[in-house]
Formats: sequence, structure tokens, C-alpha cells
Amino acid sequence: MFSGGRRGFRPNEPMFQRGDIKYLILDLLKDKNRHGYEIIRELEERSFGFYSPSPGIVYPTLQWLEEMGYVSSVEQDGKKIYTITDSGTKFHEENKSQRIGFGKPPFSGWDHVSGFEFQDTMQALRDIGRMLAQSARTLSLDKLKKINMIVKRTFEEITEIIRKPDLRNNQ
Repeated sequence: MFSGGRRGFRPNEPMFQRGDIKYLILDLLKDKNRHGYEIIRELEERSFGFYSPSPGIVYPTLQWLEEMGYVSSVEQDGKKIYTITDSGTKFHEENKSQRIGFGKPPFSGWDHVSGFEFQDTMQALRDIGRMLAQSARTLSLDKLKKINMIVKRTFEEITEIIRKPDLRNNQ
């Protein structure tokens, strides 16, 4: 999915090198003007859920890009909408070798996996995490214990599914 200096993604390693996000953001802005959360969602979508940058990464990068003159912004409906500038387009083109692109999932041998099915699964997991985080202060201990049991049982079921040989895909 992401090309550049890496050959595939390794767990517990960053997917990108420090500063690579600026190339991804400029890549998105050359297609369409966007606000910050739209950039976050689009990066997540294009990476099939493998990468979801935090606002703490995206907004400072956007600010830096703006300070460098590579993007400009206008306030619209209470949101800052970012646009790539001519200078940003030039910087983007001059740094082709540094750019990271979107394509297939970053794991070799995943051609049989539907990126969109995987993305939907990852989104469902993020939705559960988000809902739990938003509800944490109001959950009773009893409800939290029930949720914990469901999550542990679900984890065990998923682990069993993953470890069970799939004869149709074994070639």
C-alpha cells in the first residue's frame, strides 16, 4: 500500500519515517481542498485502516506546510479548509523520490484479502474503541465487566477463526 523506503509493514514499527506525513497530505490536497479531519479520514480509508494519523500529527503538519507556503487555508463553516499552493505543488513534484503512495495493503501475500472488507472490519473495531472511550466515565462496574467478557470471548473466537486452516484459500 505504501511504497518508499520500506518493504512491507512490520508490527511495532512505524509505517512511515518521521516527516513523511507531509507528502501524504500534499498528495491528498492536490486532488481536492480538504479540512483536517477529512484528511485524517481519507488517509485512514486509503490505507485500508492500517494507518489513522492522530490530530496531533496532522494539524501541526498542516501548520508547518502553511508556514512554508505549501498550503493555504480559509475559514469555511467554522473549519479551516486547506488548499495546496503552486509552491506546494512544486515541492511535491521535486520530492517524488520521498513521496509515499497508496496502493495495495502493505503486507506481501495479501492479494487474496479484500482491502475493503479488511477496512470495514478495522473500522468496526475502531468504532467499538471510540464508543467505549466516550462511555468510560458513565459505565457501571457491572456493565464494564460484561463488556470485558464479551471482548475477551470475541478475541478468543477471532483467534480460533484465524488459526483454523482455510482449505479454500490454501493453494
